[in-house]
Amino acid sequence: MVKGIEIIGHQQRMGGKPSREIKSRFYEYMSGLTLDYVYELKGDSLTIWFGDKRSNNRFKGKFGSDGRSYSGEWKWPGGGYKMTATRVD
Repeated sequence: MVKGIEIIGHQQRMGGKPSREIKSRFYEYMSGLTLDYVYELKGDSLTIWFGDKRSNNRFKGKFGSDGRSYSGEWKWPGGGYKMTATRVD
């Protein structure tokens, strides 16, 4: 199991403007592994690319009408998986 933290937002360098794209970096606790993603939200549709928007490794999904869940599928050359996530209070 991989454990870590993902920070999501508009990147902004010192003295610069925030990025147009919503980006994230995942930091894995034990190994120091970092993974970068780009997010796009249009209506109830969510797309997440691994690396950058040109990546063929991406998640496409939709938020549920309850606003507490989303489901979709990660796909990459030669693989992928379906997933559902639900907010837990």
